[in-house]
Amino acid sequence: MAKQQSDKLKVTLVKSVHGQLESIRASVRGLGLRRRHQTVEIAGTPENRGMINAAVHLLKVETA
Repeated sequence: MAKQQSDKLKVTLVKSVHGQLESIRASVRGLGLRRRHQTVEIAGTPENRGMINAAVHLLKVETA
């Protein structure tokens, strides 16, 4: 069985989504981020990690 990584992650939107592809905007929105410098704490599930990987150039990710 694969190990589930369910630790908490702190994700901050550092750069704007203006000019990005719609799929990247949707990933950022799916993480619960609306504006720059907003920080959310999310679970480290594979679904959330996939959204983070799609927009990693716009985000700052830390373990909580």
